[in-house]
Amino acid sequence: MLKIRLARTGAKKKSSYRVIVIEEEKARNGRCVEVVGHYNARQNPAAVVLNRDRISYWLERGAQPSETVRSLLKRRQEVETPQPTG
Repeated sequence: MLKIRLARTGAKKKSSYRVIVIEEEKARNGRCVEVVGHYNARQNPAAVVLNRDRISYWLERGAQPSETVRSLLKRRQEVETPQPTG
């Protein structure tokens, strides 16, 4: 199953994150299928850049967003996120 989740990047104590599509079983920073955005909470206000078209594409094909990504999407109100089942 595919997940849309965050992968940590950046230097020690200066983290930023990529929003990626990845197989659920892979490691946090493993090889991803596609990078669909990035998130930097250290900026004021937090920088969130999301590729709405690609996220919609992957959600239609069954990818499930993580809780953090779901909250980012909801905050940005860019994509309708499906509710988790089960």
